[in-house]
Amino acid sequence: MRVLLSAYGSRGAVEPMVGLAVRLRELGAEVRVCAPPDEEFVERLAGVGVEMVPAGAPVRPLVTTVTPGSAAGLAERAAALMDAQFDTVGAAAEGCDALVVTGPLPVAACARSAAEKLGIRFVHVSHQPVALPSPHRRPPARRGQTLPEGATDNQALWDLDAQIANTMFGEAINARRAAIGLPPLDNVRDYAFTDQPWLATDPALSPWQPTDLDVVQTGAWTSTDERPLPADLLAFLDAGSAPVYVGLGSTPVGAPQDFAKAAVEAVRAQGRRAVLSRGWADLALIDDRDDCFLVGEVNHQALFRRAAAVVHHGSAATTTTAAQAGVPQVVVPQGADQPYWAERVADLGIGVAHDQPTPTAPSAPTAQSLSAALDAALTPETAARATAVAGTIRTDGTTVAAKLLLGLR
Repeated sequence: MRVLLSAYGSRGAVEPMVGLAVRLRELGAEVRVCAPPDEEFVERLAGVGVEMVPAGAPVRPLVTTVTPGSAAGLAERAAALMDAQFDTVGAAAEGCDALVVTGPLPVAACARSAAEKLGIRFVHVSHQPVALPSPHRRPPARRGQTLPEGATDNQALWDLDAQIANTMFGEAINARRAAIGLPPLDNVRDYAFTDQPWLATDPALSPWQPTDLDVVQTGAWTSTDERPLPADLLAFLDAGSAPVYVGLGSTPVGAPQDFAKAAVEAVRAQGRRAVLSRGWADLALIDDRDDCFLVGEVNHQALFRRAAAVVHHGSAATTTTAAQAGVPQVVVPQGADQPYWAERVADLGIGVAHDQPTPTAPSAPTAQSLSAALDAALTPETAARATAVAGTIRTDGTTVAAKLLLGLR
């Protein structure tokens, strides 16, 4: 069986596809991955020996330069992504039996259109539940669009969201469909998601509440990271007590050094050492004291097991990795699905959710607020709960998904 996996997004979108690609290959499938041409994704796929097809523009320049929530330039970026699905992804899918896709709405809708034209199976996968229509929660706001603040009927809001999606992308998508002989869509969002989307999240960490949508929850798509930690990092870890990890992954912040300063001061206020991750926010050390260590791309699975706590932005991947490691978390959400994961960490008692900056309360985290959050996270009770929940996190998500795709179960 030949399978094409396609992901457009930051590390949290691409890395799960890497894990699935490796598992599919182990089960005998031919597989390759369409991904943004960022150097780290090229290197990651080359490192596991999976063929990569570059698709779309590099993600990091977009993520680090676009104002959060702003729709400026959205139409142009969306048009380029749509073209990439019909051209690059569509061409790569020729001769394949299935196309598995994750990414923004116009990406998914156009990728499914390409699969429809080729007559092959299409699977939409989400690595977080927030964007999937559910009467149990409000839909997330789309860039440049607002939802009624006082509205409490979630189903009505999801109906409005579908209308907004049609207004934003329907005309452009249907024009491209017409060009290849496909009929127009009257509901772009639901077409993109399909009637049976896959949800690649852990059911203990992120339980899906049943809806009219036939969601298939496979478990999170993770794989064992065998990379050794760098020698200088190991020396730092061995030289003292367990440090607090601080990182924002591929999520930028408006004033990275303000965040780094606040975080390091908060860690020091707890009498702890710190490991600071540079990430896409380009965090840096605030002084030359020997109680802090700066890292780039490293094995988070191994590092988190050596940490006293993990302070992070709340992506699905980082939240899951920290939960698997059994380490207390402080989640400092910046946007997107991150408030959801912060809420889940707090609800499970495995860490603390820091308040999210909002337009009406834009203040950034301070040393005092982060220290208070760490104080709550570093209790024996939270540590014990984190250890207990770690034992419930499944590790077979890629196996479940691969076997479903290959018809083996």
